[in-house]
Order: sequence, then C-alpha cells, then structure tokens
Amino acid sequence: MKSLVIDDSRAMRRILRSIMSDLGFDVIEAGDGKDGLEKFTAERDDIEVVLVDWNMPVMNGLEFVKAVRELEQFADKKLVMVTTETEPAQMARALMAGVDEFVMKPFTKEILVEKLKLIGVGLNTSEV
Repeated sequence: MKSLVIDDSRAMRRILRSIMSDLGFDVIEAGDGKDGLEKFTAERDDIEVVLVDWNMPVMNGLEFVKAVRELEQFADKKLVMVTTETEPAQMARALMAGVDEFVMKPFTKEILVEKLKLIGVGLNTSEV
C-alpha cells in the first residue's frame, strides 16, 4: 500500500509520513501539487490515498484535486485535504472538486485514522 503526501511544509510531510508509515503505508512525498501530480501519475496504480495540502506554491491542493478528478481512471482514488482552510465555502469548493474528506490542521493521528476509515481506506489494523 502506498500513500502520497503533498505539502510544501517539510515538517508537515515528516509528520504525515510518520503516521502513514505507522499505518503500514509506503509514503511518497511531494512539495507542491505539480510535483505531486507527476508522482501520482507515475505511481497511480499503487497509490491508495493522497493527503494534500490546500495552500502551496506552483499548483495548490484544489488545482491538484481538479486535475486528478478530470481523469476518469482516477475516480476511485481517495483524496484527503489536510489543511487550515476551515471556511465552509472553501470546504464546499473542495468537496465539489472531488475531495473525499478533510483533516483540519492541527490534527492527531487518531483524527487522521478516523477520516481514513470513514472513506474506506484499508489500514494495517494492528497499527491502528
């Protein structure tokens, strides 16, 4: 199982990598949406879930989600927005673009696990 973590913050990528690794995922990292999209398309068959920040340079998280959802073959891929954007209108925009779930920063491992379970992402239950 692989997950893709897209965030311009190296510290946040490290936190998410640690949590996802503990859950049994091999983690691929990207520092912006454009790099994330390239890595996603290269590894798409193996990636089960993408954790993507909203506010990033080059290509933001919403643009990443829209680009992925434009391609029918990626319709089953789980996309989770991990963000500080809590405004209802912003959340609605992301949901309409195709985000499966939100995790609001700051968060705990337990919150992330619950969100992943909610959208049906397979977890190594011995680690949860």
